[in-house]
Amino acid sequence: MPTHNYAVPPISYATYQPWTNWGGNQTCTPAFTVAPRDEQEVLDAVRFAIKQNLPVRAVGAGHSFTPIVTTGGMLINTDALTGVTDVDVARNRVRLRGGTRIKDIGDPLWERGLSLTNQGDIIEQSISGALATATHGSGIRQTSFSGRLRWARIVNGHGEIVEVGEDDLNKLLAAQVALGTLGIMTEVELEASPRYHLAEEVSYPHWDEIKANLADNVANLRHYSFLWCQTEESPALYELPCPEGLPMTNRAYQKIYREVEVTEPDGISTTPGARVDRSYRIYDMGGMTLPFHELEYYVPAERSLEAIEALQQLILTKYPNELYPIEVRWVGPEDGYLSPFYKRETNVLSVSGHPGTDYWPYLRDVDALLEDFDARQHWGKLHFLTRERIEKQYPEYDKFVAVRREFDPNGVFLNDSLRQLVG
Repeated sequence: MPTHNYAVPPISYATYQPWTNWGGNQTCTPAFTVAPRDEQEVLDAVRFAIKQNLPVRAVGAGHSFTPIVTTGGMLINTDALTGVTDVDVARNRVRLRGGTRIKDIGDPLWERGLSLTNQGDIIEQSISGALATATHGSGIRQTSFSGRLRWARIVNGHGEIVEVGEDDLNKLLAAQVALGTLGIMTEVELEASPRYHLAEEVSYPHWDEIKANLADNVANLRHYSFLWCQTEESPALYELPCPEGLPMTNRAYQKIYREVEVTEPDGISTTPGARVDRSYRIYDMGGMTLPFHELEYYVPAERSLEAIEALQQLILTKYPNELYPIEVRWVGPEDGYLSPFYKRETNVLSVSGHPGTDYWPYLRDVDALLEDFDARQHWGKLHFLTRERIEKQYPEYDKFVAVRREFDPNGVFLNDSLRQLVG
């Protein structure tokens, strides 16, 4: 039973338990954790929290490494708010409840002739969590999930249900990457694509080969990414399958996905590294089940090679004991006010620290290095953002804050971290 003095919520789905994220580096003990089963129960919970002066945060899969979820108030678990609610094939649109996991979207869309336009390696996230932090895949002509948001139903800080859509672009562009600060997204609409198959090509090129082909691969491939390995120990940290006997130092695990025409079932291949299948099955990389603590920064695409080699040199010369590979991807431009891909083609650089080690000097030096490249940061991964840095990086910051204050003037959906950044 709770040890606080708040009234017990008039809802049967409240529990009292600590919470820890997937990576194990964020934890909190909310006054209440609730798992609403429908939108009305979300509304009841938020209204109760407002009356009790309790802050509210939402959680899906808990894949963020920042304190974006932590709260001592009410934590709303969205696991039961799942499912596809509508598909409009003519408009390439799909509506989903906010807690729907990415792994559960592929099949029902495919059956109706659609696919998500892009997605990342990890499929456990909730769609509302992915939207809140601009979770993305790879491809310089592809946006993040947030860039595909076209409509949402939100329980706001007034205890009301509001709809945001393309008829009010100011609010929609604020909602596309909102860090959960506008309220609880109970249902969302994404722009999807006609269903498509992908052919996978995994290879292990030396850095010199990657460098020579980098510009062409980025410009011409639908999806292109790689994980550069600085030592022989690096691939195992991300559970990357590598050919036996191939030295991986200064090589990469390189992934290329091409859209192809396939007739099922004869055209399907499950050969590892050379799969041909429905798009949503190919995106799922598997692996990466071992906890790690990740920093992911974004630099202008035209400075990709310069930034990658500067990061390589930092690791090789100053931090040779930091063994996690550098994951390198590209993402297309977006219009969301707080999208880290706002108005520019972007090179994504991800590095990780090993849980239980003091990786902070390394990450601070990465931050300092990439700041010279006009880097932005992943909202759900380790960073050193301040309000001043955000104001400098995001030209539409004031517009976002104005919408946030309209939706939640009393800061119901803020925690200590978010209050400093966007309060």
